[in-house]
Amino acid sequence: MSLAGKIAIVTGAAQGIGRTIAETLAEGGADIAIADMDPGRAQEAADAVKKLGRRVLNLKVNVAEWDGVKAMADRVLKEWGTIDILVNNAGITRDGLLVRMKEEDWNLVLQVNLTGTFHCIKAVMQTMTKQRSGRIVNIASIVGAMGNAGQANYAASKAAVIGLTKTVAREYASRSVTVNAVAPGFIDTPMTQGLSAEVKETLQKQIPLGRLGRPSDVAAAVRFLVSEEAGYITGQVLHVNGGMLMS
Repeated sequence: MSLAGKIAIVTGAAQGIGRTIAETLAEGGADIAIADMDPGRAQEAADAVKKLGRRVLNLKVNVAEWDGVKAMADRVLKEWGTIDILVNNAGITRDGLLVRMKEEDWNLVLQVNLTGTFHCIKAVMQTMTKQRSGRIVNIASIVGAMGNAGQANYAASKAAVIGLTKTVAREYASRSVTVNAVAPGFIDTPMTQGLSAEVKETLQKQIPLGRLGRPSDVAAAVRFLVSEEAGYITGQVLHVNGGMLMS
């Protein structure tokens, strides 16, 4: 699944799943534009990509703001001439029970997770359709398919990302642009590492494979979907959850 010569943008790539995706695509041969709000950690990710022998751009971007996203895409095109791959990984949580959820927390999560994905797709689509090739992978979530108490805003945003994925896949399949989603289950990241041992044990009992996922599990799924081998796959949701949800 060589990605040699490909140009990829990965949002939210400064840490966690996003950084692992960026490094995995770089290992496959792609040059990486790291788009994130945290320039310090993004530089650490950029340095890791450089060590793999690939070109890299470190771009500070708030995906919720269209002007910044457009500038990001324009910069990549100016530097490297094309965009072959977009991975929409940037996302946030602002958890709380529905009746206690603040209006601003609802709006912010939808603006980043859903509108941010829309912005990034829109920013690269003209280039991809013109060259009649492109791979877009949106990072959804298991909770977008099954819901989760205390995450009405996050679950709604990820369910909407799935609907957006399928719609854009239908719109641009004729131009050989594939659009898919990866829906991680509970992954071992700094966020889940903060959970108590009791909560982790309860979670693992719900997972048939008996463990939390690793960022590399998600990154491997993304690498497949952006490869030439996945050229006949579009509009799909690949669940990476250890069997916690089977649909």
